[in-house]
Amino acid sequence: MSIAAAASMAKPWTSIFASHQLPDLSSPSSTSSSASVSAAASRRRDLVFVVNPGGANGKTGKEWKKLLPYLRFRLGNAYNVCESLTSGPSHAIHITREAIREGADAVVAVGGDGTLHEVVNGFFWNGELVSKQNEKATRTTALGLIPLGTGSDFARTFGWKNDPQEAIERIAKGMRSWIDIGVIADNSGEAHYFINVADIHLSAKAGFYAARYKRFGKLCYVIGTLQAFMGHSNQDLRIKVDDGEWEICPQVTALSIGNAKYFGGGMKICPNAKPSSGNFEGNFNFGRGTGSQWRYLCAIRWGVPGFPSSKVLYLTRSHPDANMNC
Repeated sequence: MSIAAAASMAKPWTSIFASHQLPDLSSPSSTSSSASVSAAASRRRDLVFVVNPGGANGKTGKEWKKLLPYLRFRLGNAYNVCESLTSGPSHAIHITREAIREGADAVVAVGGDGTLHEVVNGFFWNGELVSKQNEKATRTTALGLIPLGTGSDFARTFGWKNDPQEAIERIAKGMRSWIDIGVIADNSGEAHYFINVADIHLSAKAGFYAARYKRFGKLCYVIGTLQAFMGHSNQDLRIKVDDGEWEICPQVTALSIGNAKYFGGGMKICPNAKPSSGNFEGNFNFGRGTGSQWRYLCAIRWGVPGFPSSKVLYLTRSHPDANMNC
């Protein structure tokens, strides 16, 4: 498996908006005719809110029902507010692609990091931004976020709380920023995109198990980590950074590539990662025996990866289309 910095975000709307080279949604394209400019200026903008009602053990759905009247009151004069509830895994991906093809100005993920992850992947199809595959498209779609999940780790990097009204205010004020996106390609060449942290081995196992215990809230991350430790053994990995040579890294406990700082419900795995820097922070821990694994856990729990058995790398963007505007 190869890892590369890739993807570009365009101008965002809610907590975060993303899309490739997205123009300012509040102003028409400079290439439009005067007639189209007038039409664009008067057109009500479409915001599609993709909601995972089962997120945070059902809390997301309950909070969304309370939030929707306020959202329509706060944004209804300027936007067409459209809600779309997910019904299962990967549904948010399909909803997002359809919304972009229908010309939505922004797709806003409502939920946690899982929902955001699916929405981000919905911006792409066959290795390209969906918005770039429509030759008739006059504008790109932005990505937004209202954090209402169990961990909401990506939002944590920006200091955002699970406060939906604050997120709505960010939408109303048009707060935007450029955000990098990562892409992982498997041996078949199929691309999979991430906005927060991609990890391998122990931490990936912990996340896999934690997903089974979401009914316990944030405690699911503790349970998942403990289960991942059971029977875990470090492995030798071949790693290549940017244009360097392949190297054998012996007895690796975990490898994490961070576009943002946190994962696992607040564990600071990549404390220096900045989502708009154009670079990723790579952190891998290695050593023999359970001692290295416990040192790794302590490091990420308190955000101190500088243990003797850990190494920090910085990866530069390797894809020409590797940022999105939020």
